[in-house]
Amino acid sequence: MSVKTVKFKGSFPKESTCPKSGFLEYAFVGRSNVGKSSLLNYLVGNSSMAQVSSKPGKTQMLNYFEVNEAWFLVDLPGYGYAKISKKHRNSLKKMVHEYLENRALLCCAFVLIDCNIPPQKVDIEFIEDLGENKVPFSIVFTKSDKSEPEEIEKNILAFREKLLESFQFLPEQFVTSSLNNEGGEELLNYIEQINQKATTDA
Repeated sequence: MSVKTVKFKGSFPKESTCPKSGFLEYAFVGRSNVGKSSLLNYLVGNSSMAQVSSKPGKTQMLNYFEVNEAWFLVDLPGYGYAKISKKHRNSLKKMVHEYLENRALLCCAFVLIDCNIPPQKVDIEFIEDLGENKVPFSIVFTKSDKSEPEEIEKNILAFREKLLESFQFLPEQFVTSSLNNEGGEELLNYIEQINQKATTDA
């Protein structure tokens, strides 16, 4: 899939206020320092679409971007960010979970995982919660340019093994680098496949 147009459609405080256009939706979520904004900008070929900051936790609402006048990319607030009040953190958590669990148009939640570090409890628990609530999801390993290939492979294998303690089957997985332009085409083609299947089944 080639991205021809991207339009910001708005930021929304809860699932019930989100657009009702009927477009299929693909959400991106991960820990606050996982490189989400850089990945999203790389995917759509627009270096300024999502705000990239040295300070994690900039995304505070459900941010909608219309892609190719056909589907929505939804940028969700990150989780696991400690430098905000507990009340604010719980509010963001509620916003994200209500969206993921209630949004009928959501086709896939792409969970971003930093493949430069060993499996993190907060990531595993987030994914387990998706499984328990039957939310469709895939795994996107980010920042694959930051470590040696052997280290990346070891961390990814460890993450898969950890997930297999809770899941019988693993979802689709992608290894990406916004710096080296790795994995974006495969991820976009996967979205296109889901869109085509949804159109065929309709």
